[in-house]
Amino acid sequence: MIVRPRPTVFSLLFILRGSILPVIAPQLLSVLVLSAGVAWLHHLAPQHLRDVNPAPFTLFGLALSIFLGFRNNACYERWWEGRKQWGQLLAETRSLARELVTLLPDDPALRRRCAHRAVAFAHALRSQLRGTGDDVARGWLPESEWRRVARGRSRPDAILLAQAMELQVLLRQGALSDMLYRIFSERLHTMTAIQTACERLRSTPTPFTYTLLLHRTAWLFCLLLPFGMVGALGLATPILTGILAYAFFGLDALGEELEEPFGRSQNALPLDAIVRAIEIATGEALGDETLPEPLQPTGFVLQ
Repeated sequence: MIVRPRPTVFSLLFILRGSILPVIAPQLLSVLVLSAGVAWLHHLAPQHLRDVNPAPFTLFGLALSIFLGFRNNACYERWWEGRKQWGQLLAETRSLARELVTLLPDDPALRRRCAHRAVAFAHALRSQLRGTGDDVARGWLPESEWRRVARGRSRPDAILLAQAMELQVLLRQGALSDMLYRIFSERLHTMTAIQTACERLRSTPTPFTYTLLLHRTAWLFCLLLPFGMVGALGLATPILTGILAYAFFGLDALGEELEEPFGRSQNALPLDAIVRAIEIATGEALGDETLPEPLQPTGFVLQ
């Protein structure tokens, strides 16, 4: 996610870091070269290029901009839904850590083990959503428990199961009342719902046919536009086509990045920073003296 101070109006015109321009540079360059060629040919031999009424291109561009706006709204909804789910996970983890420290029996090792499972769950869920398969969660679990978790297809599920099993043992031993067990169970249920919602977002992209249609239409419009504008604009044709190509290709590329909220693009959600916030909140609840620092943006990008 891009995090940077609010730039001035003038500096907005020249910012490249955090811009979509580097992503669409090849497409934009292709359209500019074609536009320059069409404008030069029209200037040297106008008889070889018949003037075309620009009105159809105006209607075409208006319709395309509306459809791209609809797609970007849908992709942003996916991004924002993912952010809400991870924000809720942070809140649930903070509440769970507080309840573990105050409601479990006076056993520091038990409290720490249960609280660290919540951190391990966040690490495992992030790894699953990003498809990295890393073992960061291993450092937050006992080695014997990690071996059981690593064998499961869903490591977040296995971690929550281990948490529920330990709480169940306390319930049977009488160290935990039915009411307290229910409180913890509801927290685990909410964390499961968050995991399921994130998996739904990851496994259900926007319809591919819709994305393909808009991508092809944007290319078709930008490639035909010089031929429709050269009669009215002449050598200035590359300026208009470049601006429109930047807008349409930029919206298309931005929609693709927002469609994958858990990815590694510069506009994806900062899952690493959220997991670090969970680590800090858990450590504070446990009374740890040494806590990790919050992650900071690198090159204005917070991962």
